[in-house]
Amino acid sequence: MTSKDPQGEAMFGYLSGLCEPLGICDFGTHVASTGMPGLESVIGPFMAARIRAGNSHLGSIFIAREPGGQEFTSEDEETLEMFANQAAVAVTNARRYGEEQRAKADLEALVNTSPVGVLVFDPKKCRPTIANREARRIMDLPHDWSGDLAARLREISYRRMDGSAVAHEDLPVVRAARAGESVQAEELVVCRASGEEVTTLVNATPIRADDGEIASIVATVQDITPLEELERLRAEFLGMVSHELRAPLAAIKGSAATARGASSPLDPAETRQFFRIIEEQADQMRDLINNLLDLTRIEARTLSITPDTTDVAAVIEQAKNAFLSSGHDSSVEVEMMPELPRVWADGHRLVQVLHNLLSNAAKCSRKWSTITVAASLQEMYVAVSVTDDGTGVTAEQMPRLFSKFSGIDSGAGGQRENGYGLGLAICKGIVEAHGGRIWAESDGRGHGTRFTFTIPTVDAIAARSAADPETAPGVSPQVSAGVERVLVVDDDPQMLRYVRNTLLEGGYTPILTGDPSEVGDLLA
Repeated sequence: MTSKDPQGEAMFGYLSGLCEPLGICDFGTHVASTGMPGLESVIGPFMAARIRAGNSHLGSIFIAREPGGQEFTSEDEETLEMFANQAAVAVTNARRYGEEQRAKADLEALVNTSPVGVLVFDPKKCRPTIANREARRIMDLPHDWSGDLAARLREISYRRMDGSAVAHEDLPVVRAARAGESVQAEELVVCRASGEEVTTLVNATPIRADDGEIASIVATVQDITPLEELERLRAEFLGMVSHELRAPLAAIKGSAATARGASSPLDPAETRQFFRIIEEQADQMRDLINNLLDLTRIEARTLSITPDTTDVAAVIEQAKNAFLSSGHDSSVEVEMMPELPRVWADGHRLVQVLHNLLSNAAKCSRKWSTITVAASLQEMYVAVSVTDDGTGVTAEQMPRLFSKFSGIDSGAGGQRENGYGLGLAICKGIVEAHGGRIWAESDGRGHGTRFTFTIPTVDAIAARSAADPETAPGVSPQVSAGVERVLVVDDDPQMLRYVRNTLLEGGYTPILTGDPSEVGDLLA
């Protein structure tokens, strides 16, 4: 008889349900008395005890002898019950140990994968006992290094941001152990044995045991060098923008002051020249401000695009003409695959992308060089590339090429590949808003660069929309062609006058007001 046949299942179910230890002389007679007929037992004296931990049933222990065998005594029953209790303790401890080991492994994995360095110190000797992967990187330790952490830390010197050295007794960990209080957000420069320096933000917290004694000191060390670099680039960018705004403002101010302060009426040609300077410089300021606004919208994911069926050849031709008319010395050669399908895109935005890429290529190339624009079909996308024979991009620069404020030095006269550090970041945002992607390829310095972006074809968008409408690129609401009146609210009379003239030229009927309280009546 086994636990898998019906009779065995019934018997084991009965025995497992016993709440108290069982000791009997004849197992067969006892089973028959429970109403389970048909069990032909070959068991005589029998004992059973449950292995329990609290209210949990962990198992059972059975001991039996053949019929006619010596009966079990009360001492045997007590021994069995004691053994069951010991077995329960052993099973509980084993389970608890396994859970602790799993929790420990999970905690170690979490700490090791943390982007912040974590070190645990013995509070009495201030010796490190644990250092995670990021802490080892900051201390310049190999991944498999197993030496003395304390000795390694003694090889490292520390200084504050003002350049003053930090003595061992003034380190945040030592102070936290001495005072029993946390040390928060202290900036330290870690000077490695190799001579390299890492700027860090350190926190040290004492961990207390149940009796109030400090059991350990936990220190977190965050490498803020990338943040410092970003802050440097941001400050440099703001300085550059300030310069770029001051230059056209000075030209506008100078032209206006000269025209207004002339002692005699100016020649009409001179007047037109001053107006041309003012208009060109104002356009330059507008372009810079528009780039800043576009980047802000890209980061906020609110960039507006109005896609429609668009001819790539027409977009390339328009971008080429705009580029050549802006005074660049480079020439543009176009290589088009015949019968390219139309793409689903905002033509104005694509011209903006191509113009940025062409301007970027011209800044990085020699005068009178040739820039090649090519377009081809890649599966369900049209790929457009802009190739120059300029300074190229190194492998180290490539990952941050499309980051804002990157300001990568082209190495040619100190020019910057990205101008204000915005052009390529804006290109990336516009292309991705269309559901495409953009990337760069270069063999290094002196070998030129190829920028390529993809835009989905109309057929690709139709297929994607049929499969899942939510995966298609967002479409901004388009203004109906029947709308003829436009309401403009602004407290600047000169701005209202300028907007009115622009709307009239576009065939619209402007409705102007400088008082926001009138908007309700004007819309009625």
